[in-house]
Formats: sequence, C-alpha cells, structure tokens
Amino acid sequence: MNMTINRQTVSGGASGYLTIDLGALRDNYLLLKAKAPASITSAVVKANAYGLGADMVAPVLYDAGCRHFFVAHMDEAIALRLRLAGDAQIFVLNGLQPGNETSCTAMNITPVLNCLEQIAQWSAHAAALRQVLPAAIQIDTGMSRLGLAPIELDALKAEPARLRGIAISYLMSHLACADEPESPLNASQLVVMRKASDMFPGTPVCLANSGGIFLGADYHNALMRPGIALYGGAPSTLRPNPMKPVVRLDVAVIQTRTVPTDTLVGYGGTFRASAETRLATIAAGYADGLPRSLSNRGAAYFNSIRLPIAGRVSMDSISLDITALPAGSLTHGSLVQLIGPDQSLEALAEDAGTISYEILTGLGQRYRRTYIQPDRAGVTGETSNADE
Repeated sequence: MNMTINRQTVSGGASGYLTIDLGALRDNYLLLKAKAPASITSAVVKANAYGLGADMVAPVLYDAGCRHFFVAHMDEAIALRLRLAGDAQIFVLNGLQPGNETSCTAMNITPVLNCLEQIAQWSAHAAALRQVLPAAIQIDTGMSRLGLAPIELDALKAEPARLRGIAISYLMSHLACADEPESPLNASQLVVMRKASDMFPGTPVCLANSGGIFLGADYHNALMRPGIALYGGAPSTLRPNPMKPVVRLDVAVIQTRTVPTDTLVGYGGTFRASAETRLATIAAGYADGLPRSLSNRGAAYFNSIRLPIAGRVSMDSISLDITALPAGSLTHGSLVQLIGPDQSLEALAEDAGTISYEILTGLGQRYRRTYIQPDRAGVTGETSNADE
C-alpha cells in the first residue's frame, strides 16, 4: 500500500494523520467477491463504515459493483440512502424500532426482523398501506444475540399468517466464531441454518460474514456480508491476512527530553527509567482511539524501529522510549507510525488486549484524514473532520 507520508515534520499543524486507501478498500471488496462468484457480495458499512467515513466508503463500494449494504441503525440507513443511487438495497441489522415503519417505506430501506414483535409491526404496517413489503428475517442459530429463537420459529411454522404482507428478501443469521476456522460452532450454526431455511423454501440465505467467506462454499449461500475484511482486518485468527491494509496512522511528536536513571514517567509513575532514557511525547491518546490498555505494552515505530510506550496512555498524549534511535532522529513535529507497514492493525489491537474492530471504530475525529482515491493512483484527496 503506497501510503507513505513524505514528510518528517507535520505540515499544516495537524497532530496526526489517518490515511485511508479507498483503492485498497475497493480491491478488498473485489477479492472477497471473487471468492464466491456465484454469490452476491454485500458490504457492512455500519458505525460510519467502521469509523472510516461511510460517505466516502459507500460510493467507492457502489462503483465497484456493490448493491447491498448493511448498517446497524435507522439513522445510518437514512444517511446512506441520501448518498447512494436508488438501486442500492440498504438493510438495518438492529431491526425495526417502533415508529420507524414509515421511514423505512418512504426511504426504501429494508428492516432485518429479529423477533415476532418486529414481524407483527411490519405486517401491520403492510396491511395499513395495503402493500407487500420486503424484509430480511434473522434466525438465531446459536449466538443468542439477535434473531428468532427456536420457539419463535415454531410459532411461525404453526401460524404462517404472521408473515402476511411481508416478502422475505433474505433469511439470515450471524456466525459467532467464523474467525476461528476450527471452531465446531461454525458447522453447528450451519446445520441450524439449513433446518430453519427448510421452513422457507426458495428463500435466499445470507450467513457468511468476513470470516465465513473463507470457511468454504457451504457458507456462501446467496448473499455474503463482509465487514472487517473490507477495511483490511484479518478475517481469520489462524491464517495470514489476505486483505490489503486500508488505514495508516501517523502521530506527531510534541516534545522530546532526556531523563536520568530512576525517573518516573506518566500518571501513577508506572514506568521507571532503568538508565538514562530519551523520551518523546506524541499528540494522541485514549481520546483518539489508542486504548489505555496499551500502557507499558504497546509501541510506535520510526524508520522500522520499535519505540515502546513508556508509562500510561493519557487522554491526549503518550510517552515513548526513543532511546533505540540515534540522537536527534525525532524532533518536535516528527511523525511516528502507530498503524502501517511496521505495525498492523491486528498487532496494535493485540498489544491493547482487544480486537481490530475496536481499534478501527475507535479512531477519533482529531486526526487529519486523507483519502487516497482509487481512480487516481498516487493522488490524495483530503477531507476535514467537519466534513465527516
């Protein structure tokens, strides 16, 4: 990924740069699509496209051929509808909140119905309009989070009139352990899904998330629903990541200093210099999506040299031990890398004791965002925080 920021000092006074390669995003979508050409590949763009800007991400995916988009909330769906052409299908994963029925029909948004109450709401709305309305029906196949439980499926089987006025676009579920290819829960959920689909003959099935796409053809079905893999995250914990990195994060140095042996650093004095130590303080912290759990564990990089975090992560700053660098390498305004060629999104997440999803969606709005457009190689377009 050609996302190197060709300057050592910060240009324009920004404290950090989040570079988002929309060309890599497009290529990731096309790679996933090629894994199952007989299936439709959708895109999950909830949480503002995993924090990267749905208004920038969704049109690129649309131009790459994507026509099915999933968000979590109705407000996200409405905002996305205003950005995409009318042939884009937008699904709301968290279902139909009371009062959203009119917005769904007015904005051509498809709810994912997760329980009998939501089915009743949507059926009543269809009756009031004297129309047949589309919806996806979600089945709980073993995650116990969203979807119809077995007892609710039995109720539908006994009373099919509950679905009056509803045209089922997809029967769907969510894999709990798709990123763990050896987990027996994957096969177990597949069996439950197949049994549930027998109740709805001919209804298209949507099961595979990012990891599920790599579990094989049995999981692909009619529609695949990748999320994290689109944004460069690893779809499996056991295999090399086949996705192109989409984000790079560089943060500015705001001060350097040399401290003597036994100097305490940061809140609580949790780091003690074992010898004379050179430190750099950088302009990002847990308010910018760098978790406090990185304290005394994580690192930044400069010229491929690891710079350990010294002490606790603060709200707006982090101290780094830069003793491994030649003196004078870092100065006020220099940039160090938090995510990029030297440290993957997964590596940073592992140091923080979390997952790539949390790091990605938590990256704050104070970084200067630069979008590399897929149709203009090497040319960047910048979007200010206020535009997102």
